[in-house]
Amino acid sequence: MTPPYALTVDAGTPDPRAADHLLHAVAAELALPGDVFGCTHLVRGDRPHVAVSLARPAGPLPRTVPERLTERGYDVTPGVPEAAGRAVLYPGAASLTGTLTVADLLARSAIDAVTVLGTPERPAPHTLLVTRDHVRPQWRDGRLVLAAVPAAGGTLVPFEVPNPTPCCADH
Repeated sequence: MTPPYALTVDAGTPDPRAADHLLHAVAAELALPGDVFGCTHLVRGDRPHVAVSLARPAGPLPRTVPERLTERGYDVTPGVPEAAGRAVLYPGAASLTGTLTVADLLARSAIDAVTVLGTPERPAPHTLLVTRDHVRPQWRDGRLVLAAVPAAGGTLVPFEVPNPTPCCADH
């Protein structure tokens, strides 16, 4: 996604989970409109971290947003760092709780498609998806796509788990 109205916020966030919290805090504090997309982006290099982007395809972000974020000490630049981002805030995200059919998920949100890892076919519209209240689709070729995996009872779950175990947690 390369929306005409977008900005990148780099707070030096250490990981995607902290970036999720930053996006939710910014959206609440700045009362962002419901049609804003908030994504996370991995920043590689000498100091790997996670930046976030805010975009509003239908029109500009409220004009006070860049100023207020800069006042908080964040590095704010126009545009998005990359076309592929992991969406945390997007239209309909708040309604994706509990268990939904794939058709309901697509109808309620800005998600364009659901794919199932390891299979070439798309899931049937009536297939149940257990959201775990954590649905993080990614931008692929200008479309918001949720990767899912098979789960118990013929259901699906989003590939990304809500509370991942840190690497080497048992060492």
